[in-house]
Amino acid sequence: MALIMLVLMITLLLLGFPMMIPLIVAAIVGFYMSFDGFGQMNTLIQQLLGGIRPAALIAVPMFILAADIMTRGHSAQRLINMVMAFIGHIRGGLAVSTAASCTLFGAVSGSTQATVVAIGSPLRPRMLKAGYKDPFTLALIINSSDIAFLIPPSIGMILYGVISGTSIGELFIAGIGPGLLILLLFSIYCVIYATIKGVPTEPKATWKEKLIALKEALWPLGFPAIIVGGIYGGVFSPTEAAAACVLYAIILEFIVFRTLKLIDLYKIAKSTGLVTAVVFILVAVGNGFSWIISFAQIPQAVIGSLGIHEAGYAGVLIAIAVAFFIACMFVDPIVVILVLTPIFAPAVASAGIDPVLVGVIITLMVAIGSATPPFGCDIFTAIAIFKRPYWEVIRGTPPFVIILVFAAALIMMFPQIALFLRDMAYS
Repeated sequence: MALIMLVLMITLLLLGFPMMIPLIVAAIVGFYMSFDGFGQMNTLIQQLLGGIRPAALIAVPMFILAADIMTRGHSAQRLINMVMAFIGHIRGGLAVSTAASCTLFGAVSGSTQATVVAIGSPLRPRMLKAGYKDPFTLALIINSSDIAFLIPPSIGMILYGVISGTSIGELFIAGIGPGLLILLLFSIYCVIYATIKGVPTEPKATWKEKLIALKEALWPLGFPAIIVGGIYGGVFSPTEAAAACVLYAIILEFIVFRTLKLIDLYKIAKSTGLVTAVVFILVAVGNGFSWIISFAQIPQAVIGSLGIHEAGYAGVLIAIAVAFFIACMFVDPIVVILVLTPIFAPAVASAGIDPVLVGVIITLMVAIGSATPPFGCDIFTAIAIFKRPYWEVIRGTPPFVIILVFAAALIMMFPQIALFLRDMAYS
């Protein structure tokens, strides 16, 4: 049965069907073979609906809506101005500022694509004018946006938490350490690149300019304060924090900054609705598919045939990292999380690995794969936004992918990079 489902999915993908179609067709075929017909079809429908029933998923459209509001407003530009004022003058400062701005906006939006749009659009022309090559600039923007997948709020972590039953609050705080580690590594590479290439430095801002930039950025910096401070201060649940972020974004962009009008809210809500519909359809279909393969004992068979159960703690983590990384080079991250997480769940449980650590590793590898050729989704986002050819977009990617893989290896060798803050918050 597993072979039939796999062949069917690959065939439909090659024929150009969107990912939700191969998933649901494979689930229906698997259901038919498992139950000898469609007599109990309502069971599969219940599983599809059950996939989008968890209350924690309400946070997904809320964070998407908040990110959309901020992307169309002034929040991103104010964050950029603050970072540039403080570190733009050092060697490689503009590139470091780009990576830092992606990190800050990731702490606001939780979306890699929103970060590419909000930070990449204003900073790419500025980097090109400063003397940076376009392949380096595009690769920096694409890969720095991956930090948004780790820094809370992370839509990927929400999905993993719902599927695996892991605390989303713990996952959020565990992503902060790895996100800052990647920012540090990217910053070091940017300084080395700028030094070797002889990229000129930016003018140094005066203390008055720094204070003005900081003052203007205080409002947008309220987003991470709401998310992190609210959740770990016991004020909000992750879902309530998402709703609070939407309200804060509306107040900020419509009332305080006055960059958007009431008519814009309809367009933003419509855009969010379309994105949310796609995400929730994938979640529902993915849950049905996961239920079928679990019922048929396919994960146990796959794990057993590969000998991962005997691989131990390190072997299971490496297998998870490789599988999620390769899968996201070809398939949408949401689908990969939905399909592969249940497959590796038995091995994770038998190896006694902390599910929060697994969630961080999965989220990181999904983010890396999303920015890696041939079909990483962030690559095509950059192609659409910046209107550059495919080969130019991916040409500068390898050094950043190597850095990200190195960061993943460090986290697997030293789990406290991810778990230190979690242990402090939940001790």
